[in-house]
Amino acid sequence: MTTPPDGHLGAELSAERTYHDACRAALSGMAEAAEERVVSGENAFASGADAEVLGYQLRSQAKELREEPDSPLFFGRLTFGADAPRDHRGQSYHIGRRRISRHPSVPPLVVDWRAPVSRAFYRASAGDPQGVAVRRRFGWAPWSDGSSEDLTGMEDELLQAAPGPERADRPGQAERLGHAERPGQAEGGAGVPGGGGSALLTAEIERPRVGPMRDIAATIQPEQDDLVRGELADSVCVQGAPGTGKTAVGLHRAAYLLYTYPQRIRRSGLLVLGPNRMFLAYISEVLPSLGEIGVRQSTVDDELARHPVRGQDPPAAAALKHDARMAEVLRRALYARVSAPPAGGLAVPDGSYRWRIGPEELARIVTGVREESPLYAVGRERVRSRALNVFRRQVERRAGPPSQEWLRRMGRARALSAFVDAVWPKVSAEEVVAELLTRPQLLAEAADGVLSGAEQEALRWPKPPRSWRSARWSAADLVLIDEVNGLIERPEGYGHVVIDEAQDLSPMQCRAVARRVDFGSVTVLGDLAQGTTPWAARSWPEQLAHLGKPGAAVVPLTLGFRVPEVMVELANRLVASLGVEVPLGRSMRKDGELAVRRVASDGDLAAAVVESVRAALAQEGSVGVIAAEDAVPELLAALDRAGAGLAAAGAAEEGVPGAEAAPVRAGVPRVSVVAAGMVKGLEYDHVVVVEPAAIVAAEQRGLHRLYVVLTRAVSRLDLVHCRELPAELTGELPAELTAEPTASPGRE
Repeated sequence: MTTPPDGHLGAELSAERTYHDACRAALSGMAEAAEERVVSGENAFASGADAEVLGYQLRSQAKELREEPDSPLFFGRLTFGADAPRDHRGQSYHIGRRRISRHPSVPPLVVDWRAPVSRAFYRASAGDPQGVAVRRRFGWAPWSDGSSEDLTGMEDELLQAAPGPERADRPGQAERLGHAERPGQAEGGAGVPGGGGSALLTAEIERPRVGPMRDIAATIQPEQDDLVRGELADSVCVQGAPGTGKTAVGLHRAAYLLYTYPQRIRRSGLLVLGPNRMFLAYISEVLPSLGEIGVRQSTVDDELARHPVRGQDPPAAAALKHDARMAEVLRRALYARVSAPPAGGLAVPDGSYRWRIGPEELARIVTGVREESPLYAVGRERVRSRALNVFRRQVERRAGPPSQEWLRRMGRARALSAFVDAVWPKVSAEEVVAELLTRPQLLAEAADGVLSGAEQEALRWPKPPRSWRSARWSAADLVLIDEVNGLIERPEGYGHVVIDEAQDLSPMQCRAVARRVDFGSVTVLGDLAQGTTPWAARSWPEQLAHLGKPGAAVVPLTLGFRVPEVMVELANRLVASLGVEVPLGRSMRKDGELAVRRVASDGDLAAAVVESVRAALAQEGSVGVIAAEDAVPELLAALDRAGAGLAAAGAAEEGVPGAEAAPVRAGVPRVSVVAAGMVKGLEYDHVVVVEPAAIVAAEQRGLHRLYVVLTRAVSRLDLVHCRELPAELTGELPAELTAEPTASPGRE
């Protein structure tokens, strides 16, 4: 039920603005106090280590508050009723992105969205109010910098209103009261699950996409909340259809874990892995907006970048290097360096005496360590220590227990070190990989029964370098180097890793991630239907096994809130041809627009794209032009030639915060031209897809790439083409979208 604005609701809105001013003042006080604590804390009496830890914590807190984004400080309020738990009964809490208080010892003015009490904001309903009497949502002007004047609307959802004649025929439904200064802002509502038909919630979800990705703390849905608030020890895989918010869920889960387990996470570290740097730039502001700075966000390639990538593999060689079978080949190549002890045994001088170990006992030591399969570097030290133990027992039988000084001296003895180097030589990962790829006999022995002769031939470098130090390493070579290095010594690990677009990781890349989270947990995000690399996963259980988490639960997200139904249904036509089993995506949005334009010749494509962009710029929001990579230069040139008129059409959005983060600017505000291979994870209000058939033909998994491209728009989608559309897309397109080709561009 929505009521028109009246004096009471106007007074409520004014009171909330005043409260927001008080919160802003308190936040400023928190920042000033944090800076003062840095100064006083650095002078505090403590041991060196304690002082360093204290100083780091104080500086980090001050930095977080100093870099707090200018944005609204709360987005909701909970008022608990008489049946709430005693601690919350009759209390009201404003919910925001971080805790705000005048003093640590007094109740907060704003409660962090991750706090346990805040969960009711996302989970309460008329059927299960969880003690909440009233849930209030606030409406803020788009791109608000947090000024109180930007608070323009609010809605109250009465979850425990007393039964009355007006509600007797609607059991289990919530009564909604709204107020907005702008007409229509708190009226209607598309009805988002968990939102009870909230117009403010719907408007926030459907707000135009300009600039970097923003957080969804105000709009988290119940099924998303379950994933966000999972236990730290739980590994989970989210199979998310386009527009279901899986990326946002992963980032908010990272923020939740940092809040809930601060000491454990900060001690062991948290890593966010994305598919490319463009994607990382797009999501870069989400965690800082939630009060979490300093979280490492990287790509798998960057994590493995021990050397610059200066070489490029043929497709067949790259696919082999990413194949899981290479792990066994590399293991054999490394441990082939372990050799039998010398026939004469080992003699270590000790003054005028020589301590000796016979060849049979040395062979037992080396064989025993080898059978234990330790890390290679650990194996070297075990051989040394076990040989030293033999000498120690000899000394004990002859003269009693040796001193620690004697043991240290014997452990460093030149003869013992030479023996260890001979039977278990020190080696670098680069040396192992380079020799494997340049010495046919070594490769044949390591790959026997694993790789065919043709596969071995494909792996070999055509021109061996003088040494591994002068090698032109490819990206796939670095994956091999990391595998060998992981066999030699354990890499730095993380307590939790969030992996986005995980379906595109190869088995060998998954193994690299698994080594870094051996004792931690993972949040795996992806969509098998969007797998576009040659080695993309076709099964989550198999991919999770490569990641070292075979027991992780696979949770599907199928209901989307951002991509309109008409685009989801169009993309779903491709799913049957993608070779993966995934549930079809659904959408709550019925408001999208789809247009298909066919032009008579290739020469008309650029002009048709310019016309589509001009029409898109007449409406608010971002515009993405997506095409096969080789078509991008021509499209950029065409848009630049039409720049004056297009710039005028798009000028209304110039200066919108974050607009500069778009991938490739066309010299026109709000417009980006993006190669289809770089668009994964990005969103635009209006998307112009240029020649879908060319996108499909450009790569091995072209249909998967087109599936990704068709689901990037959140409001409007234009298909501009000259060639026939892929057969999977045709079917029963609306008649008005399948007109005959025309030479002049225009909406059909």
